[in-house]
Amino acid sequence: MNSTSDIYRKIHFAVMAIEASAKKQNISGEEMYHRLRKQGLIHDRLFRHYELLHTQSIDWVVDDTIETLLNWENEEKENTR
Repeated sequence: MNSTSDIYRKIHFAVMAIEASAKKQNISGEEMYHRLRKQGLIHDRLFRHYELLHTQSIDWVVDDTIETLLNWENEEKENTR
């Protein structure tokens, strides 16, 4: 597989996960994108673990993405106290 095709697949997967997660949380895709980006989840989770994540259902990926985001945001809040 060439790297351009691999990058395209990861980006397409991330966009799908971001939009579906936003919909489930009743927020805009832009807000979800910014929250995930702030926590580093787009690269550290969606891209880095693409090979595993893309084999799961979209519902599973959405639930996992939201749970991870909330956990990482809570950790960040605890570390700033």
